[in-house]
Amino acid sequence: MISSMTGFASAKGELAPYSWAWELRSVNGKGLDIRLRVPDWLDGLEAGLRAQLAKSVSRGNVSLALRLTRSEETGGLALSQGTLNSVLTALAEIESEAMERGISLAPSKASDLLSVRGMLETSLGKDDTAPLIAQLKQEFTSLVQAFVQMRKDEGASLSQILTQQIDQIEILTAQSADLAEQRKEDRADTLKTNLARVMDNTDRADPDRVAQELALIAIKADVTEEIDRLAAHVKAARDLLVKGDTIGRKLDFLMQEFNREANTLCSKSQSTDLTAVGLDLKAVIDQMREQVQNVE
Repeated sequence: MISSMTGFASAKGELAPYSWAWELRSVNGKGLDIRLRVPDWLDGLEAGLRAQLAKSVSRGNVSLALRLTRSEETGGLALSQGTLNSVLTALAEIESEAMERGISLAPSKASDLLSVRGMLETSLGKDDTAPLIAQLKQEFTSLVQAFVQMRKDEGASLSQILTQQIDQIEILTAQSADLAEQRKEDRADTLKTNLARVMDNTDRADPDRVAQELALIAIKADVTEEIDRLAAHVKAARDLLVKGDTIGRKLDFLMQEFNREANTLCSKSQSTDLTAVGLDLKAVIDQMREQVQNVE
């Protein structure tokens, strides 16, 4: 079974006082590119997630986002020691300057200090993150399984499409073979007529040399090898689909070979019917190549 490089999975979870949401998605890529957005204060989490993803997929641009929030209900208010020290130092300087100038200041009240911006801050405490990390890793395993399954489901649909396109290529290749065979007699008659015309209109032409040149022309117009290679590529493509697994790169290379033979077939056809079939081949091959870009 083949897999697509396109996939998506999401999940939510919680472990008081935390809650989170996962999003895992992937698109086409030449290799494997994993990009993670996870909280950096969860030591060791990112490395573990990256390693698990690398074992589960081999190609595609994969992005993972983990949005983690913490309930503040369990927290309380605490004095910001840094802000308090700065404010008290400033008050001492003000009072000292006022005394030197003979200015009397009203005593400062605690409520005045508490109203200073930044004096109070939420105290979340220092939680043990080990249980949280363990829970996240456990849930991530299920997330990856769902993600991989979606890529396989997409791959099954891709396999059906590719099989249909291979069938079309096989049919068109057979039509090319039939047209090429029919063309042989016409080409032979044409070459004989041209040879007779040349021989009738010249006294110095070497018959052997003329025959050699016409033979070369016939060889250059022969499309038997191209048709045979197209048939071989059809079999190779079928074998790859049956084999499954990570065959995207091999299929992509095979599509280049398909296209090369179709181009040569069109350039050597010297027949409107054969050219028409060659163009149909190119169209199907191009459509198939677009689908192959999605295969892992």
